[in-house]
Amino acid sequence: MITAATIWGWFTDTANWQGGDGVPARVREHLVYTAITLLIALVVAVPLGAVVGHTGRLRWLITVANAARAIPTLGLLFAVSMIVSPWFTSSLAFTVPSIVVLVLLAIPPLLSGTYSGIESVDPAARDAARGMGMTGWQVLRSVELPCALPLFLSGLRSATLQVIATATIAASVSLGGLGRYLIDGLASRDYLQMVCGAIIVAALALVADLVLAALERYAVSPGISGRAQRVARTRRGLRRGEAASTAAVPSKTA
Repeated sequence: MITAATIWGWFTDTANWQGGDGVPARVREHLVYTAITLLIALVVAVPLGAVVGHTGRLRWLITVANAARAIPTLGLLFAVSMIVSPWFTSSLAFTVPSIVVLVLLAIPPLLSGTYSGIESVDPAARDAARGMGMTGWQVLRSVELPCALPLFLSGLRSATLQVIATATIAASVSLGGLGRYLIDGLASRDYLQMVCGAIIVAALALVADLVLAALERYAVSPGISGRAQRVARTRRGLRRGEAASTAAVPSKTA
Protein backbone atom coordinates (compact mmCIF):
# COMPACT_ATOMS: atom_id res chain seq x y z
CA MET A 1 0.00 0.00 0.00
CA ILE A 2 1.33 3.40 -1.00
CA THR A 3 1.09 6.02 1.73
CA ALA A 4 2.75 9.30 2.56
CA ALA A 5 5.13 7.40 4.82
CA THR A 6 6.23 4.99 2.07
CA ILE A 7 6.70 7.89 -0.36
CA TRP A 8 8.80 9.72 2.24
CA GLY A 9 10.77 6.56 2.81
CA TRP A 10 11.52 6.25 -0.90
CA PHE A 11 12.77 9.83 -1.13
CA THR A 12 14.89 9.50 2.01
CA ASP A 13 16.49 6.24 0.90
CA THR A 14 20.06 7.11 -0.10
CA ALA A 15 20.09 4.24 -2.61
CA ASN A 16 17.64 6.18 -4.76
CA TRP A 17 20.01 9.14 -4.97
CA GLN A 18 23.17 7.36 -6.11
CA GLY A 19 24.45 5.88 -9.36
CA GLY A 20 23.16 6.13 -12.88
CA ASP A 21 19.61 5.28 -11.79
CA GLY A 22 19.59 7.81 -8.96
CA VAL A 23 17.36 10.86 -8.92
CA PRO A 24 20.14 13.42 -9.66
CA ALA A 25 21.32 11.46 -12.71
CA ARG A 26 17.79 10.99 -14.04
CA VAL A 27 16.92 14.65 -13.51
CA ARG A 28 20.11 15.68 -15.28
CA GLU A 29 19.28 13.44 -18.26
CA HIS A 30 15.75 14.82 -18.37
CA LEU A 31 17.00 18.40 -18.35
CA VAL A 32 19.53 17.66 -21.10
CA TYR A 33 16.83 16.20 -23.34
CA THR A 34 14.58 19.17 -22.61
CA ALA A 35 17.33 21.72 -23.31
CA ILE A 36 18.36 20.09 -26.61
CA THR A 37 14.74 19.88 -27.72
CA LEU A 38 13.93 23.48 -26.90
CA LEU A 39 17.13 24.76 -28.52
CA ILE A 40 16.35 23.00 -31.81
CA ALA A 41 12.70 24.06 -31.69
CA LEU A 42 13.67 27.68 -31.02
CA VAL A 43 16.06 27.73 -33.97
CA VAL A 44 13.26 26.48 -36.24
CA ALA A 45 10.14 28.14 -34.85
CA VAL A 46 11.22 31.64 -33.84
CA PRO A 47 12.65 32.82 -37.20
CA LEU A 48 9.76 31.20 -39.06
CA GLY A 49 7.15 32.74 -36.76
CA ALA A 50 8.84 36.13 -37.00
CA VAL A 51 8.83 36.04 -40.80
CA VAL A 52 5.18 34.97 -40.96
CA GLY A 53 4.10 37.59 -38.44
CA HIS A 54 6.14 40.38 -40.05
CA THR A 55 5.21 39.71 -43.67
CA GLY A 56 1.74 38.20 -43.20
CA ARG A 57 2.63 35.42 -45.65
CA LEU A 58 2.60 31.63 -45.17
CA ARG A 59 -0.02 31.86 -42.44
CA TRP A 60 -1.11 28.35 -43.36
CA LEU A 61 2.02 27.13 -41.57
CA ILE A 62 0.52 28.32 -38.27
CA THR A 63 -2.68 26.42 -39.00
CA VAL A 64 -0.76 23.26 -39.89
CA ALA A 65 1.41 23.55 -36.77
CA ASN A 66 -1.62 23.96 -34.51
CA ALA A 67 -3.36 21.03 -36.19
CA ALA A 68 -0.27 18.89 -35.55
CA ARG A 69 -0.95 19.11 -31.82
CA ALA A 70 -3.77 16.62 -32.30
CA ILE A 71 -1.36 13.86 -33.41
CA PRO A 72 -1.11 11.14 -30.72
CA THR A 73 2.29 11.49 -29.08
CA LEU A 74 2.90 7.82 -28.36
CA GLY A 75 1.92 6.73 -31.87
CA LEU A 76 4.16 9.40 -33.40
CA LEU A 77 7.02 8.29 -31.17
CA PHE A 78 6.82 4.65 -32.28
CA ALA A 79 6.38 5.64 -35.95
CA VAL A 80 9.44 7.90 -35.95
CA SER A 81 11.45 5.30 -34.02
CA MET A 82 10.74 2.62 -36.62
CA ILE A 83 11.70 4.97 -39.45
CA VAL A 84 14.81 6.60 -37.95
CA SER A 85 16.28 3.84 -35.75
CA PRO A 86 17.67 1.70 -38.64
CA TRP A 87 19.92 4.61 -39.60
CA PHE A 88 21.88 4.36 -36.34
CA THR A 89 23.71 1.51 -34.64
CA SER A 90 24.56 3.13 -31.29
CA SER A 91 22.37 4.49 -28.50
CA LEU A 92 21.46 7.30 -30.89
CA ALA A 93 18.93 4.86 -32.34
CA PHE A 94 16.83 5.60 -29.24
CA THR A 95 17.83 9.20 -28.58
CA VAL A 96 17.38 10.73 -32.05
CA PRO A 97 13.77 9.55 -32.65
CA SER A 98 12.76 10.78 -29.21
CA ILE A 99 14.36 14.19 -29.75
CA VAL A 100 12.72 14.47 -33.18
CA VAL A 101 9.27 13.79 -31.71
CA LEU A 102 9.82 16.20 -28.82
CA VAL A 103 10.94 18.91 -31.26
CA LEU A 104 7.80 18.37 -33.33
CA LEU A 105 5.72 18.83 -30.20
CA ALA A 106 7.63 21.93 -29.05
CA ILE A 107 7.47 23.80 -32.36
CA PRO A 108 3.70 24.60 -32.48
CA PRO A 109 3.48 26.63 -29.22
CA LEU A 110 6.73 28.46 -29.99
CA LEU A 111 5.66 29.18 -33.57
CA SER A 112 2.19 30.34 -32.52
CA GLY A 113 3.55 32.46 -29.67
CA THR A 114 6.08 34.24 -31.89
CA TYR A 115 3.58 34.79 -34.70
CA SER A 116 0.77 35.96 -32.40
CA GLY A 117 3.07 38.34 -30.57
CA ILE A 118 4.28 40.05 -33.73
CA GLU A 119 0.81 40.00 -35.30
CA SER A 120 -0.67 41.78 -32.29
CA VAL A 121 1.76 44.71 -32.38
CA ASP A 122 -0.04 48.04 -32.64
CA PRO A 123 0.08 49.19 -36.30
CA ALA A 124 0.72 52.73 -35.06
CA ALA A 125 4.01 51.56 -33.56
CA ARG A 126 5.05 50.09 -36.90
CA ASP A 127 4.06 53.24 -38.76
CA ALA A 128 5.97 55.41 -36.30
CA ALA A 129 9.07 53.26 -36.73
CA ARG A 130 8.86 53.43 -40.52
CA GLY A 131 8.28 57.17 -40.31
CA MET A 132 11.58 57.44 -38.43
CA GLY A 133 13.29 55.81 -41.41
CA MET A 134 13.67 52.27 -40.04
CA THR A 135 14.00 49.43 -42.49
CA GLY A 136 11.81 46.35 -42.32
CA TRP A 137 14.52 44.42 -40.47
CA GLN A 138 14.97 47.25 -37.98
CA VAL A 139 11.22 47.41 -37.34
CA LEU A 140 11.17 43.68 -36.70
CA ARG A 141 14.20 43.74 -34.41
CA SER A 142 13.59 46.95 -32.48
CA VAL A 143 9.79 47.22 -32.36
CA GLU A 144 7.96 44.00 -33.17
CA LEU A 145 10.13 41.47 -31.33
CA PRO A 146 10.24 43.42 -28.04
CA CYS A 147 6.47 43.92 -28.18
CA ALA A 148 5.98 40.23 -28.97
CA LEU A 149 8.04 39.09 -26.00
CA PRO A 150 5.12 38.39 -23.60
CA LEU A 151 3.31 36.07 -26.02
CA PHE A 152 6.58 34.46 -27.08
CA LEU A 153 7.51 33.69 -23.48
CA SER A 154 4.02 32.32 -22.94
CA GLY A 155 4.61 29.94 -25.85
CA LEU A 156 8.02 29.05 -24.43
CA ARG A 157 6.47 28.17 -21.08
CA SER A 158 3.87 25.99 -22.78
CA ALA A 159 6.51 24.24 -24.89
CA THR A 160 8.78 23.65 -21.88
CA LEU A 161 6.05 22.07 -19.79
CA GLN A 162 4.94 19.92 -22.71
CA VAL A 163 8.46 18.67 -23.38
CA ILE A 164 9.13 17.91 -19.71
CA ALA A 165 5.90 15.94 -19.46
CA THR A 166 6.21 14.14 -22.81
CA ALA A 167 9.86 13.18 -22.35
CA THR A 168 8.68 10.63 -19.79
CA ILE A 169 6.84 8.76 -22.56
CA ALA A 170 10.04 8.56 -24.58
CA ALA A 171 11.37 6.12 -21.98
CA SER A 172 9.14 3.52 -23.65
CA VAL A 173 11.68 3.42 -26.51
CA SER A 174 14.62 3.06 -24.09
CA LEU A 175 15.34 6.75 -23.59
CA GLY A 176 16.70 7.76 -20.19
CA GLY A 177 15.46 10.48 -17.90
CA LEU A 178 12.70 10.48 -15.32
CA GLY A 179 10.51 8.35 -17.54
CA ARG A 180 12.58 5.34 -16.50
CA TYR A 181 10.92 5.44 -13.08
CA LEU A 182 7.51 5.13 -14.74
CA ILE A 183 8.35 2.54 -17.40
CA ASP A 184 10.64 0.40 -15.23
CA GLY A 185 8.27 0.66 -12.31
CA LEU A 186 5.38 -0.51 -14.46
CA ALA A 187 7.41 -3.41 -15.83
CA SER A 188 8.42 -4.58 -12.35
CA ARG A 189 5.11 -3.61 -10.72
CA ASP A 190 6.96 -1.25 -8.43
CA TYR A 191 4.11 1.23 -8.13
CA LEU A 192 5.83 3.20 -5.39
CA GLN A 193 8.65 3.99 -7.81
CA MET A 194 6.09 5.10 -10.40
CA VAL A 195 4.36 7.42 -7.95
CA CYS A 196 7.63 8.95 -6.79
CA GLY A 197 8.80 9.37 -10.38
CA ALA A 198 5.56 11.17 -11.24
CA ILE A 199 6.03 13.47 -8.24
CA ILE A 200 9.55 14.36 -9.42
CA VAL A 201 8.31 15.11 -12.94
CA ALA A 202 5.53 17.33 -11.57
CA ALA A 203 7.97 19.14 -9.28
CA LEU A 204 10.43 19.66 -12.14
CA ALA A 205 7.66 21.10 -14.35
CA LEU A 206 6.54 23.40 -11.55
CA VAL A 207 10.06 24.68 -10.93
CA ALA A 208 10.62 25.25 -14.66
CA ASP A 209 7.37 27.20 -14.93
CA LEU A 210 8.28 29.37 -11.94
CA VAL A 211 11.71 30.11 -13.41
CA LEU A 212 10.20 31.10 -16.76
CA ALA A 213 7.54 33.19 -15.02
CA ALA A 214 10.30 35.08 -13.20
CA LEU A 215 12.17 35.48 -16.49
CA GLU A 216 9.03 36.89 -18.10
CA ARG A 217 8.56 39.33 -15.26
CA TYR A 218 12.07 40.75 -15.51
CA ALA A 219 12.65 40.45 -19.26
CA VAL A 220 9.48 42.14 -20.46
CA SER A 221 9.40 45.93 -20.35
CA PRO A 222 7.01 47.30 -17.69
CA GLY A 223 5.35 49.43 -20.35
CA ILE A 224 4.50 46.33 -22.40
CA SER A 225 3.52 44.06 -19.52
CA GLY A 226 1.30 46.71 -17.92
CA ARG A 227 3.23 46.76 -14.64
CA ALA A 228 4.03 50.46 -15.09
CA GLN A 229 0.33 51.31 -15.38
CA ARG A 230 -0.55 49.23 -12.32
CA VAL A 231 2.20 50.88 -10.29
CA ALA A 232 1.03 54.33 -11.44
CA ARG A 233 -2.57 53.56 -10.48
CA THR A 234 -1.43 52.27 -7.09
CA ARG A 235 0.59 55.41 -6.45
CA ARG A 236 -2.31 57.65 -7.48
CA GLY A 237 -4.57 55.72 -5.13
CA LEU A 238 -2.10 56.14 -2.27
CA ARG A 239 -1.79 59.87 -2.92
CA ARG A 240 -5.57 60.26 -2.95
CA GLY A 241 -5.81 58.29 0.28
CA GLU A 242 -3.19 60.48 1.91
CA ALA A 243 -4.94 63.62 0.69
CA ALA A 244 -8.27 62.40 2.02
CA SER A 245 -6.70 61.53 5.38
CA THR A 246 -5.10 64.99 5.61
CA ALA A 247 -8.39 66.70 4.79
CA ALA A 248 -10.21 64.64 7.41
CA VAL A 249 -7.89 65.79 10.23
CA PRO A 250 -9.28 68.98 11.81
CA SER A 251 -6.90 71.88 11.91
CA LYS A 252 -5.63 72.98 15.30
CA THR A 253 -6.77 76.36 16.53
CA ALA A 254 -4.67 78.55 18.67
